[in-house]
Amino acid sequence: MDNSPNIQNITSIDLPELQPYRTLRRPIEHIKQGIFVAEGEKVVRRLLASNLTIISMLMTPEWHEQLFQSEYRTSANTSLHSRSNSSRMTIFIANKTVLESIVGFNLHQGIMAVARVPQERSLDEVIHSISKPHLLVAMDGLVNAENVGVVVRNCAAFGVDAVIVGETSSSPYLRRAVRNSMGAIFTFPVIHSNNLIESLTVLRTNYATRVIAAHPHEESSLFSSDLAGNICVVFGNEGDGISEQILNVCDEHLSIPMMNGTDSLNVASASAAFLYEARKQRGSPAKVGKTSQV
Repeated sequence: MDNSPNIQNITSIDLPELQPYRTLRRPIEHIKQGIFVAEGEKVVRRLLASNLTIISMLMTPEWHEQLFQSEYRTSANTSLHSRSNSSRMTIFIANKTVLESIVGFNLHQGIMAVARVPQERSLDEVIHSISKPHLLVAMDGLVNAENVGVVVRNCAAFGVDAVIVGETSSSPYLRRAVRNSMGAIFTFPVIHSNNLIESLTVLRTNYATRVIAAHPHEESSLFSSDLAGNICVVFGNEGDGISEQILNVCDEHLSIPMMNGTDSLNVASASAAFLYEARKQRGSPAKVGKTSQV
């Protein structure tokens, strides 16, 4: 069976199939359609290596040559041709002038893809699939897509089992969130909660989970707390922090000790500190990776 994708050379982005690329500045429309956009070489390569359904790709001839022709035996190319659904994918090839007409796209990247948001599992399904004491993260009111993406990447890096996205937080499948997660979102369990208070209550009562608020103005220090066992760490809004209603559900409120008059950290940075400490207490990760600034 030939799984080769359909390849089309195009001279404009007016085709109906290219609607997602024409509407990069309207990401909420994409979420309603159940799709997301991945952009940039590393993110697209990781999408190719995932099991997610790719609808189409849009790239310059140079990227097509580099990704699929001159490197025919590379993992990216192998991933493409081994996909059972590659024959339903279309690769659109356009020159730089055509890509320049896409509002909101950084031309120097030259490569994008559209994929389907995966079917989501329930909180109960995710918890039952974890055989060890679970480490979860919940997002309350995180509205900046870049922050959401970095938090997801931090969760993946420090061994979090799943992230619960509250009803007041942005989707991790928004384009900028996908980009800032560097593709971590493609293989990471995400639970969208329509009622975060209810979800946290279920964790506490049904799954013996300690819910910990990352709250910058508390005297209780992150570094003197026990982060073993079943825990869920809640990170709050970029400006106002965790809402009062959510704080009332949490078992503990912990802060990161600060120096030099600093009163708080960006939520993405705070999540890295919290999750590093949690991972350190719970044991080293199975694989030690290189430090990256990407």
